[in-house]
Amino acid sequence: MSQSPFSSLDPDTILGCIERATGRRLLNVCRPHASYINRVYEVQDEEENFLVGKFYRPGRWSREALEDEHRFVADCAARELPVISPLVLDGDSSLALCDDICFTVYPRCGGRLVDEYSNEQWLELGRLLGRLHAVGALQSAPGRNRLHPEQTTRSQVDYLRDNDLIPAHLLPEFVDLVDQLLEIIIPLFEGVEFIRLHGDCHNSNLIHRPGESFFIIDFDDMVVGPPIQDLWMLLPGYLEESRVELALLLEGYEMFHVFDRSSLALVEPLRAMRFIHYMSWCAKQYIEDGGTRINDDFGSQAYWQQEIVDLKDQVALILEGHEGRFS
Repeated sequence: MSQSPFSSLDPDTILGCIERATGRRLLNVCRPHASYINRVYEVQDEEENFLVGKFYRPGRWSREALEDEHRFVADCAARELPVISPLVLDGDSSLALCDDICFTVYPRCGGRLVDEYSNEQWLELGRLLGRLHAVGALQSAPGRNRLHPEQTTRSQVDYLRDNDLIPAHLLPEFVDLVDQLLEIIIPLFEGVEFIRLHGDCHNSNLIHRPGESFFIIDFDDMVVGPPIQDLWMLLPGYLEESRVELALLLEGYEMFHVFDRSSLALVEPLRAMRFIHYMSWCAKQYIEDGGTRINDDFGSQAYWQQEIVDLKDQVALILEGHEGRFS
């Protein structure tokens, strides 16, 4: 396995890079925050303001893609959405370099996660996402991934196969299953609106600040895709189990942005794509960080057997939901 791409980041280097980029003198505080993909550190300046430095994993995103992310956040902030904007750094950009590692700096913004939303909070989240997508539809993001099975899912499967991560005797079954999935779901994406999205909109990326509102954070996985992607991941279960929550979400959402209800047919295909996305995400972490395992069982025969079973069940669920269309 390769050496971690962050091996050059020690506290002195981190503090020095942030000092030069922000023009602030920092105290001797450098607290790492949990982050699987990037590296995130909390620092403090001489005026006792807390800042958060985010160092992006080299090779994951192009400079253009990172600028697309920051532009989306800036567009949201300009329209008073509750997001946390990065600081403008030396050179009038929100991005700077620490050796060859791109980084940015945010003001620290506290808040708490909400495990179970009230009806009013579901409405509030719907309004927030409607506003977010109204902004997302205003511009394109050419440097970002397009959340389409023909592109993202195929490339993720190729990554798994090209790195020999799937046991040879299970690979044909896995590839055949993915080919079946793609044959079924690719036509469902025809004619669907694609806009800038958060892309990873689950409850851990929504923090609540008492007396204020929900803040949507961490646009690191921003994509261009169908708007339903940012809604389905918040639901507490499958669509049939979440009708009340979905109705509240859409009631709030449609106050600010039109929602194509036919796109609900994409929820289970997107869930299947998420399965493969997560496999690929774990694989990249394992390869690029020198063997770090997000899942202790990752890469074992039992792991891949279970992934195949889960994907088979998901394909069956998609076929059941579109009974007659594929017969």
